[in-house]
Amino acid sequence: MCSRYFLDADGNIIAYTFRVPLNHRVKKRFNIAPTQDSPVVRATPEGTREVALLRWGLVPSWAKDLKIGTQMINARSETLAEKPAFRNAFRQRRCLVPATGFFEWQGEPGRKQPWAITVPGRPLFAFAGLWERWKAPDGNVVETFTIVTTDANATVAPIHDRMPVILPDGAYDTWLFGKAEEVAALLRPYEAPIATRRIGTLVGNSRNDVPEVLADAPQASNDSREPKPGETASLF
Repeated sequence: MCSRYFLDADGNIIAYTFRVPLNHRVKKRFNIAPTQDSPVVRATPEGTREVALLRWGLVPSWAKDLKIGTQMINARSETLAEKPAFRNAFRQRRCLVPATGFFEWQGEPGRKQPWAITVPGRPLFAFAGLWERWKAPDGNVVETFTIVTTDANATVAPIHDRMPVILPDGAYDTWLFGKAEEVAALLRPYEAPIATRRIGTLVGNSRNDVPEVLADAPQASNDSREPKPGETASLF
């Protein structure tokens, strides 16, 4: 499950990296949480790309209430084509979710250790996402998105059993414009190196949307090593 991520890149960098027109509303974010607006890159009817601010937590077009979105911040890659909440978006409304990293928590409730997870050599990348347009009873239209997840790779697995689908740079157009059967190969754990780092507990409060949430955790134990692939016994 991915319930928090960060985007240490402004609108200009996003416009350049993803080849989209500049959106001046896009700002750096250090603690993005569900129900908040965040930028996604999506296809236009003309076959180009655009960046838009959407609410995190997908609300299907047939939903009766916006609140259902809090249960749909992630979409499991294994069931995208089957679940009623996601299958139409998977066929027609895929998007890129720009990010510079994400957070996961490890340990027992009340004593969980937060981790910042990044991709070395890729200071800005994209999660695979889906988006939807929902019309409220009063006629107001709300656009929402979800982040697609898959099994964790060997580096992330000691921390959490799931991770976002991180798209290769060269696969953005395939994800946005390809047919559903063409994107199946992208729905897998990230194979390139991943970096994990213990951080402080400031990230636990979503109102703390400041660079300080990325600060290293205090050295509170004799074993402060980052997890190695397959190493779990000493970390739980």
